[in-house]
Amino acid sequence: MSNVQIVEATEVTPALIEAFNRLVPQLSKSNPPPTAAELALIVESPASILLIAVDSDDGAILGSMTLAWFRIPTGVRAWIEDVVVDEAARGRGVGEALNREALDRARVLGAKTVDLTSRPSREAANRLYQRLGFEPRETNVYRFSLED
Repeated sequence: MSNVQIVEATEVTPALIEAFNRLVPQLSKSNPPPTAAELALIVESPASILLIAVDSDDGAILGSMTLAWFRIPTGVRAWIEDVVVDEAARGRGVGEALNREALDRARVLGAKTVDLTSRPSREAANRLYQRLGFEPRETNVYRFSLED
């Protein structure tokens, strides 16, 4: 995409806060957007990169994703989380550009694989991930809730 630039968020700005207030409800109905303080923790974390897709023409934030990584005894693992593209920008290659940038950065970090999960109902996203080379894994994903 020539009119979209993928950049790492390195500071919390009013535009970043506004973008997450708009984007998170499109991603999750059950989780509120992060506060400015929570965004600062993400931006400042040494274990994750917050990537944002910015329209080169007007500077609007069109989408975001988080690439997290960590070292375990078997190597460096990378994980893509909270991928969201604004409804108005879908179909323009924003999700693909975000994913390609995350994969490039994971390679530089020394990760051998990159994992992600996606709900089956997100059909377009699942097609994108498969087109990019992600393969379904034969595994069980478990979740333990620490909240009441």
